[in-house]
Amino acid sequence: MKLVIKGGRLIDPKHGRDAVTDVYIASGKIAALGAAPAGFIAQRMIDATGLVVCPGFVDLSARLREPGLEYKATLESELEAAMAGGVTSLVCPPDTDPPLDEPGLVEMLKHRARSLNKARVFPLGALTQKLEGRELTEMAELSDAGCIGFSQADAALTDTMTLMRALQYAATFGFAVWLRPQDVFLSRHGVAHDGEVATRLGLPGIPSCAETVALSTILLLARETGARIHLCRLSTAAGIGMVRVAKEQGLAVTCDVGMHHVHLSESDIGFFDSNCRLVPPLRAEADRAAIRAGLADGTIDAVCSDHSPVDDDAKQVPFGEAEPGATGLELLLPLSLQWAREAHLPLDRALARITHEPARLLGIAGGELGVGSPADVCVFDPDAHWRVDRKSLYSQGKNTPFLGARMQGRVCCTLVDGHVVFDRPHGREARKQATT
Repeated sequence: MKLVIKGGRLIDPKHGRDAVTDVYIASGKIAALGAAPAGFIAQRMIDATGLVVCPGFVDLSARLREPGLEYKATLESELEAAMAGGVTSLVCPPDTDPPLDEPGLVEMLKHRARSLNKARVFPLGALTQKLEGRELTEMAELSDAGCIGFSQADAALTDTMTLMRALQYAATFGFAVWLRPQDVFLSRHGVAHDGEVATRLGLPGIPSCAETVALSTILLLARETGARIHLCRLSTAAGIGMVRVAKEQGLAVTCDVGMHHVHLSESDIGFFDSNCRLVPPLRAEADRAAIRAGLADGTIDAVCSDHSPVDDDAKQVPFGEAEPGATGLELLLPLSLQWAREAHLPLDRALARITHEPARLLGIAGGELGVGSPADVCVFDPDAHWRVDRKSLYSQGKNTPFLGARMQGRVCCTLVDGHVVFDRPHGREARKQATT
């Protein structure tokens, strides 16, 4: 299909573009910017006047809950949520049931995702069989099946010899290993940050050193093996400082943070709000400030939704018994915009952390709107105000600390490979529907 997106403010962080211009799309690619190619006849026109046109978002952590955990969410519901959130490419961790430790499971997941014609799904393969931390998986076979890296998700890997062997194997073939640093012994039984709030509420705490002790081991083994490491969802000021030093020393290390940790801290637990039961836990205000500073100066490469839909029964229990996780695909954009406003950053810098920076980290085509690049596009209204409630979320998981919160910025239209896969009424059309 040939289509044109007219009159929108085009923001493409990778190429430094920020101007009102038209976007011409043909055969799933960006055909031209500004002026139409010779002989171009659009079959559809999208009026983006007053809206922002940017690359589709690239999310580095979104649990889709298939296979095996469909009572929490389904592939259909979560990919629909991705489309509603402008997320056109996403990475899913391997902690499904069974875990993604066999090529057949990976191929099945990718086939299911392709058949839905929604977001591009990039699975992480299990680093060890059944995520038990003992025997390595056949990484080469999993890579051939479509895995873009290997991870333990949140499962413990306590045997450092096994971890070193895994990193050596990965380094030999150039595979990336994704690790979330948390010492299983220091964090055992903990449910909240080991600080004033946990003490006041009588909750068992997880100290900051649970992250930094594990991170020290990972960085030392990365230096020893030469493996390419991606650190997932850092949460402490000390951990971010360690990564900053490692990067300055030339280690092949990248990292991300979860969007909830950009905006929330331990005080948001309030009176045992189980929607704030997250892994890693919400940390102190000083840690939140360090996360924001790391995002602004580039120490932190990307921000992700850390989308983890959970069924209601698992959240409607005491805080310490609640299953950790929060839905986030549909909140990635408005929370990124909120961060940019509060940090007084230009819009392109905020969008870079959810477009071309994660795409660069993954080594995939996407996260840009250059001529010839895939036409994965998000059109959003930066001034649209809306309230987060159960009805407004497409995700099957309604578990979010932001329930009831007012958001600014909402996706109007999402394109994948030049096809419109999500279209929400906006502007005059939306106001007309609201009055009927």
